[in-house]
Amino acid sequence: MAGPQQAPHLPLAELTASQFLDIWRHFDADGNGYIEGKELENFFQELESARKGAGVDSKKDNLGDKMKEFMHKYDKNADGKIEMAELAQILPTEENFLLCFRQHVGSSSEFMEAWRRYDTDRSGYIEANELKGFLSDLLKKANRPYDEPKLQEYTQTILRMFDMNGDGKLGLSEMSR
Repeated sequence: MAGPQQAPHLPLAELTASQFLDIWRHFDADGNGYIEGKELENFFQELESARKGAGVDSKKDNLGDKMKEFMHKYDKNADGKIEMAELAQILPTEENFLLCFRQHVGSSSEFMEAWRRYDTDRSGYIEANELKGFLSDLLKKANRPYDEPKLQEYTQTILRMFDMNGDGKLGLSEMSR
């Protein structure tokens, strides 16, 4: 006798860090660090549309029920919002280095310690080369293999995420986001 059938999954290619960031910015339209409210509805509708386009259709027709089920599964802290770390668990990302990055600078004291260590010239900014050193150490610590082009992509992605004034370096206020 056959066991219960596993639900089909949506086959997706792994996203690069840059593609993940583009998706995040698309859905976090107000830039507040969460996908919530209307943004969440848009995310879910596009996800459902992609699932149907891939031939994956769930039995439930009620969009509200589907959303509740989805949020129960992926909204780990049950705050009614999707955070970047939660989205990284949903979307297959080639390297979840963004999660490593956030986890490494989780507490205020860890953040300030990392800031002092990597702001090598004591300029009050972490320039691209200093950020690259930080990411290299972070990837080594997490036992994640990388090459120079990948490290460069990660550095540029972090700058795109946090360098709000576009000066190519991270100030303390930008980095603390």
